[in-house]
Amino acid sequence: MARVISIVNQKGGVGKTTTSINLAAALGNEGKKTLLIDLDSQGNASSGLGLNTNDFELDIYDVITGACSIQQAIIKTRFKNLSIIPSTINLAGVEVEFVKKMFEDKEFRQNEQLRLRLEEIKDYYDYILIDCQPSLGVSTMNALVASDAVIIPVQCEYYALEGINQLLNSIILVQSKMNPDLRIEGVLLTMLDGRTNIGLEVMEEVRKYFKNKVFNTIIPRLVRLVEAPSHGKPVNAYDPTSRATLAYANLAKEVINRDGF
Repeated sequence: MARVISIVNQKGGVGKTTTSINLAAALGNEGKKTLLIDLDSQGNASSGLGLNTNDFELDIYDVITGACSIQQAIIKTRFKNLSIIPSTINLAGVEVEFVKKMFEDKEFRQNEQLRLRLEEIKDYYDYILIDCQPSLGVSTMNALVASDAVIIPVQCEYYALEGINQLLNSIILVQSKMNPDLRIEGVLLTMLDGRTNIGLEVMEEVRKYFKNKVFNTIIPRLVRLVEAPSHGKPVNAYDPTSRATLAYANLAKEVINRDGF
């Protein structure tokens, strides 16, 4: 049965989508059958794997609103062991749709829709990764309720821990009310520029705050990571020998070892 992991931080620009794409691809390269769910209405995880809106008729919005089955929305990518459920701007309307459904159906559970859909396919994958949007709205709460664990990317820059307490409070709320088994898989340091003092100071601060929850792997700030999405590829397909490819390969191995797979 798949392990479901959300990549979440309500702060934007911390490397959530970059990590979602490249960790998913790295897990695929490790022989793990992986499904990436794009749960951000910007659809960057989808375009980062070479998809555009002409490539599909159904997306994650259709899945969680019940317009189609989850199986119908899955697209196999050209990358090893990697499939995706894409997203479009339609997802931005999910909160309005859910309010409407709650008025029509008093038994409707708005934060459990994704979990209910994933139950249908968990036996077919080793990992299901969810790329969350930069907010703690309905879509992200659906992801937390559906997940076994979360990975929190934290950029090695000033104000790195800004808003983290709010995120941790949301995780505690989900644990207490809807998903008691949810845990923090790890905190991932991203965008490290080793030439700056601030990057090293943030590393120390994050490790002091989260202790053994911080992954040993650190994702450096590299041009290859910026270039790869514009070519519709994860970095291990764009440049197999780059430092970025090695970093995400190491992260995938850490995740697998932590999960005991």
